Amino acid sequence: MNIKLLFTFLFLGFISAIAQTKVSGYVFDEFNEPISFANVIFKGSSEGTITDENGKFYLESNETWSALSVSFIGYETLIVPLDKKVNYNLKFTLKEETAQLDAVVIVSGKQSKKNNPAIDLLRKIWEHKRKNGLHLYKQYEYDKYEKVEFDINTIDSALIKSKLFRGMEFVFNEVDTSRVTGKTYLPMFINEAVSRVYGDNVINKEKEVLKGNKNSGFSDNQVVIDFVDDLYSDYNVYDNYLKFFDKSFVSPLSKTGINTYNYVLSDSAFIDNKWCYNIIYYPRRKNELTFKGDFWVADSTYAIKEINLQASKSANINWVKDIYIEQEFEVLNDSLFLVKRDYMMSDFALNKKENSRGVYGKRTTLFNNYEFDKPLDKKFYDREVYNYDKDVYDRDEAFWAENRLEDLNKDEQGVYKMLDTLKTVKKFKRLYNLGSILSSGYIEFNTLPLDYGPIFSTFGFNEVEGLRLRTGGRTYFGRNDLWRLEGFLAYGFRDDKFKYGMSGKWLLDKRSRLIISGGNRRDVEQIGASLTTSTDVLGRSLASSSVVGTGANDKLTAINLTSLAVQLEPWRNVIFRLGANYRTLESASPTFSLDYVDDEEPTGFSSKIIQFETSLSLSYFPKRKMTGFGVERRTANDDFARIFAQVSRGDKSVLNSDFSYTKLQLSYIQPWQLGGFGRLYTTVEAGKTFGEVPLGLLSVIPGNQSYFSIYNTFSQLDYYEFVSDTYASFHFEHNFNGRLFSRIPFLRKLNLREIVSVRGVWGDISQANINLNTTENPNNIPLVAPNDKPYYEYGLGVGNIFKIFRVDFNFRGNYKDKALYPNARKFGVTGTFGFHF
Repeated sequence: MNIKLLFTFLFLGFISAIAQTKVSGYVFDEFNEPISFANVIFKGSSEGTITDENGKFYLESNETWSALSVSFIGYETLIVPLDKKVNYNLKFTLKEETAQLDAVVIVSGKQSKKNNPAIDLLRKIWEHKRKNGLHLYKQYEYDKYEKVEFDINTIDSALIKSKLFRGMEFVFNEVDTSRVTGKTYLPMFINEAVSRVYGDNVINKEKEVLKGNKNSGFSDNQVVIDFVDDLYSDYNVYDNYLKFFDKSFVSPLSKTGINTYNYVLSDSAFIDNKWCYNIIYYPRRKNELTFKGDFWVADSTYAIKEINLQASKSANINWVKDIYIEQEFEVLNDSLFLVKRDYMMSDFALNKKENSRGVYGKRTTLFNNYEFDKPLDKKFYDREVYNYDKDVYDRDEAFWAENRLEDLNKDEQGVYKMLDTLKTVKKFKRLYNLGSILSSGYIEFNTLPLDYGPIFSTFGFNEVEGLRLRTGGRTYFGRNDLWRLEGFLAYGFRDDKFKYGMSGKWLLDKRSRLIISGGNRRDVEQIGASLTTSTDVLGRSLASSSVVGTGANDKLTAINLTSLAVQLEPWRNVIFRLGANYRTLESASPTFSLDYVDDEEPTGFSSKIIQFETSLSLSYFPKRKMTGFGVERRTANDDFARIFAQVSRGDKSVLNSDFSYTKLQLSYIQPWQLGGFGRLYTTVEAGKTFGEVPLGLLSVIPGNQSYFSIYNTFSQLDYYEFVSDTYASFHFEHNFNGRLFSRIPFLRKLNLREIVSVRGVWGDISQANINLNTTENPNNIPLVAPNDKPYYEYGLGVGNIFKIFRVDFNFRGNYKDKALYPNARKFGVTGTFGFHF
């Protein structure tokens, strides 16, 4: 036998030996049917768990217990002696109580809402929830310690012997067993953070000051930390809905909980000298975003003392097999219950099969040293644009020994040493680099501060260029670079032309985020891909986004764009930008015309637009969270609003430009989390151009001739079908996250998600602009705007097909008279791929 494999088995045996009590098994009724949500506890304790939908459970304790109590409403309680410390795969059978045989609740598992003492206690919790915790004081502050860990789980001999870990077998020396699931796991990443949190209930503001941060592996680990922070956002169990993985789960303490959960008053006991009641809860229906578990509530303050939440395995959520949450509250006096410990574990896996291998993501947060009613200056709570302190990430061991609120166990300590060794293994470096390429889209050169990419833009196709090949790169010293250069070179085989682009940006001042940027691009572009034009000099605007579409994608523009801009962020998430650009525009296709009337030309028209333009914009992103402090940063969340306003001015007296005009644009994008009803995404835009301008400078209503669903475009409009100089548009899209389909029996198991959307636009175009753009060129586009009535369309979508695909059925609401609009598409189908929880 392989020596390292033998050592691993001996190590696992040693871990099992030192653990006190472990029990796993199944609970059935007399007809051999599994009993879901049965209560399993160590007799004489408050340590317990609840069986899942298949009647399975796992229970572990650091203490030694001699018996197990298994119970469920309507069944006789079963007391099982535990002869050994470790007891796996036990099978228990519960007998129905004779006096209860005729009760409907035994058959269905449904609990009555009337005369239910558990629900009476729940109502008391609602009445008192604002009288508990930090709400009792004007100001508060406390210490916070957070530990985040990622582990590979379901470690077995097949994985140990696999080619993937050949040459890295030493990592299995750190294998441990989960106290929640009973599965073996291998820690692979750990991050610790210590901070002080300050809050003021009077002005409703809170600030967290980071004192130390330490991780077990990679200097560029912020991507992992951001991912975890976004997934494991802070929550309050008293709220009606708890958001995890961009989904809103119904809280068992919610006022709507009695319509979602069954509640059973199970037990009562003294905990920390407070008499508490134990309530078990479990979902009334499958496939909804719910939990199962139990909580202990104090009898006088009706404050929660302990609560356990485990997501139902049938919940409509992808790539997550298990979610397990524990919260403990400490009693500072007779009436003050404050959170002491918060633990959350998620099991990420490709499927929810019992033996599927995956990754545990665990977060442990501890709270201590509470202080109250210490007012601070209001300016203290103002969020700085720049607050990076390098020393925070370089604390010594003495700091961590003093500030950890919970000591690391031997396995967690071993992770630091193991990963230091692992980083020296060439095979691991190759695997790490491959993951980095797939996540960033860039190939890193270790010997040079350069990245090649993005690799996903290497190939493209459109009617003008035919097959398009693109190569590019960027400078990259680290994620907090103060300056960055990017560039690309592309070639189209049909038009036999090279295209190129180069841009650069430099962060001059970190505190105000003063950035200067500029660049030049000569390329082919689909003008009118969005109403609010991009300031990205290297953007391509869908010119080669699809090979197949509903019609010819030949309405492309050859653009030569040079830009220069200065940007400032004087307050957090408030950005001012002053820019100038010089561009030339002309048609890239012989079947598409940008001609306009020009009396100064002998022919009476011009085909090329030469224009200098300045712009001043304001962007505001309330509640946006950013990480990094270089010239480029990463957005750490996506649930914030985006407000944009811009005024642009074209001046024909500068650089021999062709037109003078003023353009105003406004947009407001807002996601709305509507509790258990899903997520609504809304966009409102408006704009107006003052002055006479050619087609290349007008506002084109963004159509979509591809078979891909693209938000903020109109799926049933062709490119340039509507053109305006004044517009107002809206896009509403609501994802119910399967709330409706989960109530239809034959659709329930498919975990499909329903999406409803409606989008509309009103626009107008002046007669002067129509006249300016009307020439004798047969390829001129007739300029039409939806000014009689707003154009609208709507869609019905089905998402989560095979977990990665979504299909939308789109309907054109009006402007579909074939005599007036011969190319109007009344109905269409689009789709998109994506990985969503």
